[in-house]
Amino acid sequence: MNDSPLTRIAVIGSGPAGFYAAGHLLKEGAVDVDMLERLPTPWGLVRSGVAPDHPKIKSVTRVYEKTAAHPRFRYYGNVNFGEHVSRAELLEHYHAIVYATGSPSDRSLGIPGEDLTGSHAATEFVGWYNGHPDHTDLEVDLLSAERAVVVGNGNVALDVARMLVLAPSELAGTDTADHALEVLAANNVNEVIVLGRRGPAQAAFTNPELLELGELADADVIVEGEELERALAVHDETAEADITCRRNVEILRGYAERTPVGHSKRIVLRFLLSPTAFVAGSDGRLGAVQLVRNELVAGDDGALRAHATDETETISCELAFRAVGYRGLPLPAVAFDERAGVIPNDGGRVRDLESGEKQVGEYVVGWIKRGPSGVIGTNKKDAQETVDAILADLGNGAAHSPRRPDPALVEKLLRERQPDLITYSGWEAIDRHERELGEAQGRPRVKLTRIEEMLQVASEETP
Repeated sequence: MNDSPLTRIAVIGSGPAGFYAAGHLLKEGAVDVDMLERLPTPWGLVRSGVAPDHPKIKSVTRVYEKTAAHPRFRYYGNVNFGEHVSRAELLEHYHAIVYATGSPSDRSLGIPGEDLTGSHAATEFVGWYNGHPDHTDLEVDLLSAERAVVVGNGNVALDVARMLVLAPSELAGTDTADHALEVLAANNVNEVIVLGRRGPAQAAFTNPELLELGELADADVIVEGEELERALAVHDETAEADITCRRNVEILRGYAERTPVGHSKRIVLRFLLSPTAFVAGSDGRLGAVQLVRNELVAGDDGALRAHATDETETISCELAFRAVGYRGLPLPAVAFDERAGVIPNDGGRVRDLESGEKQVGEYVVGWIKRGPSGVIGTNKKDAQETVDAILADLGNGAAHSPRRPDPALVEKLLRERQPDLITYSGWEAIDRHERELGEAQGRPRVKLTRIEEMLQVASEETP
């Protein structure tokens, strides 16, 4: 690769994929990395997506902190790509841009009533209880609702269901945002029904998440045995070969055989059901969800797909959470595949969607590269593939050549465009402040949830 100390790379986004990419690049020796993040705070979904009662998962940030401490790494928070600096401007200053913006939006169900009051995207709810500034003011009526339906069969759906039934004692020691902590502690939801359009063998739960439901302090897990076996009646060779899927089925059969303890709340896991409409009650808010029962039918490729039958069902509910997947959003002047919700690419090299031509100097990592799949660690291998492509291009003369690769010039530009720019030391001030507040309450941290608060703390504690 190019041995020049001026090989400069911009990473857009500070979640796991962005930090893994930065870490891989900095190991190469002759690379400087600048990271731009639209929020003052880094870590992406590790901060705003991982459930508050899963602190061990959040400990991965220690790896990212080591990357951030590297002398050739700079962090610029509260900088919005496309607003404070454009793609064309970054290409003037960097040999490569790495897009690591994730999949911040939700996938729509595309059914009537989806926008009724009481119907929420799981992405919004997760952001709300995790203190994401975009969702701090979300209104979730947990005080009058008694039944909630969660549509989806992945870990996010289980996170939502679990957060709705956690006992106050289980919430107390977490970093759940204060505004959500108060509401969740007083929450009156006593039944959460989790709906999967396919069967238990095709569910995307991981084993620990599914097992964890059985350990809740104040909630029973209900699986109706006959319905479970009906959903397992069609043999799925792919699922049978997958150890996670097999173990999920074992866990679910265990729940079906278990006698409920009689806790005040319950999570009901159901399968082969798809919502066809959300229905308003007499007050105009969500009052019920209409469902169709599915059957599993093998396609030409052998994969089992859910097909609707003539059987229908209606479940009354006051809340619904749509957890059917995340979706990437387009970035200004950057190639985007609207159908797939990703930046089109070949092994991390961005390409034009129409012509297929490689966009020289532009690369992509993480969910915005491959779609929302895998766990946090999946992004490490994904980022390595993209970094290998960058290094290959730098080594064979196929790299972009910026006109103004001076580090001081780009920092001057960013500070002029965004006077409230946050450096990594500014984030460290926010981090210390949150931890100090948390220590006094026996919690990991008390999150600041408004950007104005974050800026104030950063300005008071940084030189």
